[in-house]
Amino acid sequence: MLKQSIQQKLLQKLTPQQIQLMKLIQLPTVDFEQRVKQEIEDNPALETGPDNPEDDIEPLNDNNPREAGGYSGEDDPAEENRNEREEWEQKAFEELDQYINNDDAPDYKTYISNYSPDDDDDDYKMTLAAGKTFREYLMEQLAPFGLDETETKIAEYIIGNLDNGGYLRRDLMDIADDLAFNESLLVDEKDVERILKNVIWLLDPPGIGARDLRESLRIQLQRKSETPERKIALRIVERYFRELTHKHYRKILSGLKIDEDTLRKALDEIRKLNPKPGGSFGGQRITTHIVPDFKVRIEEGPDGTKRPVVELNQRNLPQLHVSRHYKEMLEGYKLDKNKTKSQRDAITFIKQKLDAASWFIDAVRQRYNTLEKTIRAIVDFQKEYFLTGDERKIKPMILKDIAQRIDMDISTVSRVANSKYVDTPYGTKLLKEFFSEAMETLQGEEVSTIRIKEILKDIVARENKKKPLTDEQLADALKEQGYKIARRTVAKYREQLNIPPARLRKEL
Repeated sequence: MLKQSIQQKLLQKLTPQQIQLMKLIQLPTVDFEQRVKQEIEDNPALETGPDNPEDDIEPLNDNNPREAGGYSGEDDPAEENRNEREEWEQKAFEELDQYINNDDAPDYKTYISNYSPDDDDDDYKMTLAAGKTFREYLMEQLAPFGLDETETKIAEYIIGNLDNGGYLRRDLMDIADDLAFNESLLVDEKDVERILKNVIWLLDPPGIGARDLRESLRIQLQRKSETPERKIALRIVERYFRELTHKHYRKILSGLKIDEDTLRKALDEIRKLNPKPGGSFGGQRITTHIVPDFKVRIEEGPDGTKRPVVELNQRNLPQLHVSRHYKEMLEGYKLDKNKTKSQRDAITFIKQKLDAASWFIDAVRQRYNTLEKTIRAIVDFQKEYFLTGDERKIKPMILKDIAQRIDMDISTVSRVANSKYVDTPYGTKLLKEFFSEAMETLQGEEVSTIRIKEILKDIVARENKKKPLTDEQLADALKEQGYKIARRTVAKYREQLNIPPARLRKEL
């Protein structure tokens, strides 16, 4: 049975301006600079530099000629205005052709791309490592082997299938099948294996073309000069690799019948090897330096008291304003009572660009205010840390704490903190690192989980590496210092700190 009913719902919808603001807030400084540059390029109504009315052209109004002082005695002001208007109309129509098809409404897309700074930008540099790529470097080494056409294609195909670490992760039979289908080469698995072992494994850097870590280490050891340590290291990799990875040194000592000093020297040989031989060749890659979004410095007052001072990084941001030329152009078009279709389209186009420019400037201003409020609240909350640099003084702080202080939504604070860096006297920190949950000590005091992690790191650093502490023992050690933490929580913190388990921390 069909039935009609009326329901009342309360929905919250974001306006395009709010969406634009949220996207701008979450951008770090480098991407935000690029976003501003992109908007300036896309919107002719958005201009940079001071908005100086004296430098602008007078409004488009034939009934309001310029002052006589601006012309020579022979010029007609009305004719000058008409000429300027024709030029502006031509410019508007040219831009209209370029933008009108995809600019029926203001553009709120976020442009994020690799930042390419000017040559004179000393604060930020992007380094491009020029030269051969990893695969080109390997291809050039094939010439001395005197391979025939088929062997060369097999070798090149193997090189093309290496991953970034230099490993061959594909099955040899699959490579043979691909050569048959793609290159019309009828070869079998043995042909591919022969080229792999007799050619690829002899290329530099050593270890290239291995199927796994064990094979790569073995290849590298076989290429090294003969020494007693190398021979023992090779035997360990070939026969006791599992024991090596699990640090079961007693089994290795018993199996090879060697003393601890000999084993220690063999392990030193293995540690010198490269677990990712392909990663040592850069090829062509981009290295970017972190550009802090905020800077905190410590200022000392006349009475000797210190206080943290916050600055926002506004290094390359231009001064923005809405184009007066486009405003006046729009007013000029509105004066015409008999508008053509082209003129009506031009009015729509200009109005959209003016609105978009105004909204963008407002969003940039709101972004600045939001970032400033948030960083000041965070620094004030963690004032003790910023004055001393002692990470044990970082207080428990969650997003809600800052959101309540600045009267903003938690999601807004999250966008500010998630990808922003702050330059402090103690190094550059990711802003979200200052947020942590609270944990209560045995004495009832609330401490930050950051403090507990620092204590955990200190305990591991001071442990006996011959008998490293298990997670249960680490939990007991923390309890002795007043922190009652479950073994599972200790294991979680240990993994977050990239500390391996006890068996992998064991040393001779």
